[in-house]
Amino acid sequence: MPGTFRFLDDIAMADMAFEAEGDSLPALFDTATEALIQSLADPATVAQTWQQVVDMEEPDIDTLLFEWLNRLVYLKDAQAVVFHHVTLAVQAAPDQSAWHLHAELVGAPVDQSTQDLRSDIKGVTKHLYAVTQTGNSWKARVVLDV
Repeated sequence: MPGTFRFLDDIAMADMAFEAEGDSLPALFDTATEALIQSLADPATVAQTWQQVVDMEEPDIDTLLFEWLNRLVYLKDAQAVVFHHVTLAVQAAPDQSAWHLHAELVGAPVDQSTQDLRSDIKGVTKHLYAVTQTGNSWKARVVLDV
């Protein structure tokens, strides 16, 4: 498996936290995205009737992951959707001056009668936020404001 995540129960009181790991940078983004998606709703209960493409660019990996996860929360609120799955790619700009993320999101409008809704995340916080690399392995610690 290229990446894993686990929810951290004892990190932030009144908030939710997770730690995501990946054996590559794309795997880290996939895993952190999956953790956030699963914190919102059980993806298996979300239809595939809504789609959106997101392109983002930030100067560094830390900022890109932080802004990406917050973009998911924004879309959840602004368009009243939850997510079934996300396909994404992360790569450095040709001149290495920035990082680019391209994502295709699939989900459905929030529907309490058919979806197993979980937490209403308000945003990703900077509290204890960290992205680290050891060799080719990546790890992120993320605290979500609930």
